[in-house]
Amino acid sequence: MSGFRNMGAEIGMLVVETIAKIRRAYFAQGLGIKAICRELGVSRKVVRKVIRSGASEFHYEREAQPLPKIGPWRAALDGLLEGNAGKAARERLTLIRLYEELKELGYAGGYDAVRRYARRWLKERGRATADAFVPLSFAPGEAFQFDWSHEIVVIAGATTTIKVAHVRLCHSRMFFVRAYPRETQEMVFDAHEKAFAFFRGTCRRGIYDNMRTAVDAVFAGKERKFNRRFSQMCGHYLFEPTACTPAAGWEKGQVENQVGLARERFFTPRLKFKSFDDMNAWLLDKCVAYARVHPHPEDKSRTVWEAFEAERPSLAPHRGPFDGFHAMPASVSKTCLVRFDTNKYSVSAGAVGRPVEIFAYADRIIIKQDGEIVGEHRRRFGRGQTIYNPWHYVPVLVRKPGAMRNGAPFKDWTLPGALGRVQAKLAGVGDGDRQMVDLLAAVLSDGLVAVEAACAEALLAGAFSSDVVLNILTRQRQPEPPRNIMTPDALRLRAPPIADCSLYDALRRNDGTPGHSRPDGDAEALRHAVGF
Repeated sequence: MSGFRNMGAEIGMLVVETIAKIRRAYFAQGLGIKAICRELGVSRKVVRKVIRSGASEFHYEREAQPLPKIGPWRAALDGLLEGNAGKAARERLTLIRLYEELKELGYAGGYDAVRRYARRWLKERGRATADAFVPLSFAPGEAFQFDWSHEIVVIAGATTTIKVAHVRLCHSRMFFVRAYPRETQEMVFDAHEKAFAFFRGTCRRGIYDNMRTAVDAVFAGKERKFNRRFSQMCGHYLFEPTACTPAAGWEKGQVENQVGLARERFFTPRLKFKSFDDMNAWLLDKCVAYARVHPHPEDKSRTVWEAFEAERPSLAPHRGPFDGFHAMPASVSKTCLVRFDTNKYSVSAGAVGRPVEIFAYADRIIIKQDGEIVGEHRRRFGRGQTIYNPWHYVPVLVRKPGAMRNGAPFKDWTLPGALGRVQAKLAGVGDGDRQMVDLLAAVLSDGLVAVEAACAEALLAGAFSSDVVLNILTRQRQPEPPRNIMTPDALRLRAPPIADCSLYDALRRNDGTPGHSRPDGDAEALRHAVGF
């Protein structure tokens, strides 16, 4: 049996050209087997096999592959390969790393043996786990798909891992891409709002994976318990959410493919921008440019953009932005600060001592107390930052004007226009801090525009003290106009009065003193003049 295996191996090693030479020498030139063996350097068994079989090509496969080095380590290597295959694509080890781990366990063989075994293992595993799928088709306006990916970019000179929201219309294949610092619920809300505003409408159904910001519980089959706020968003935009089967990404295969396309087309090489706003504006332009020049994958006669324009009338009209915030309670410190997401934000001094509620949006933070806004800031995503609004601390300055010079909220505080020029002049005055605090307190009551106008008028007159500015403000205040009071009917005159001063002269002459008389005619005329 070993002789047949050796002959099979020898025949399997023959190249097609050698087989052709044997056949030509025997059938065309009439050479004998011994002569052919001597000329080509092959054995008689091989020549006879080629002549008798009539084949022009031979293949040889070993019935059993000897594994002198790998054999004792097959179980360990299978475990490493199985664990590696179960990891996410970004976390999988290369074959050279697996070889190094196997060596640490005591393996003394070479890398090539591990590589050949691993490739054969992957091939057999792929054959065993291969699945067949049914192609999906969607009507215009029927569904969209949503997913997240993470990419690496450079923002303001710092290498950062960002989250990218992907939205794709299933019929036209039009897509929307937007980058965020986080993958939180308020970012989900903002991504939907920006996408629907761009599409100018939405579909009847949204397809998602089981992301924690949307799904609270996964039950058997397709039943899900969606998050209350997420359900509110779906109700606002009038679409029905649908969650995929766990680990069945093919159910939203379009947006899965979009992730790879965006990574290849948009995020390679590594993007560099000053801010997220600049990057998102660039990404939106790239989405439109790609759709305008690339054909629809099913209808090659038109581009993705043309298919999108045709689908747009089938979309439900955009209903305006959803109030997509994430709310949480917080307490106010004695320094007028609230803590949120590893950062601190200032609030009005009057809010100290009572709890507040933080409304976190994708790009801003709003802080309310008893329904009234006591603080609003642009959201920061670093760590350990303190964000001040100096106006929140002006009521404290009224009691402690010395804090104007060294208070942390007032460092590098540049006041606008004429108010800023007055501040610069008061910096050289002994009680300049006190005067500046008086002007800032006036802003709370009169408004920034009025105080700035009064400062400009004072500077024009060559003065800049707080007394002059406050005096100008007092003169500029307009008193409230008097209310109009309707005259009751009982007090209305029966006849309008006649302006005739001679009647009063006649009354003066007949003033009732002794020796004078008051004619009834004059008295009647006087009564008529005054309306009685």
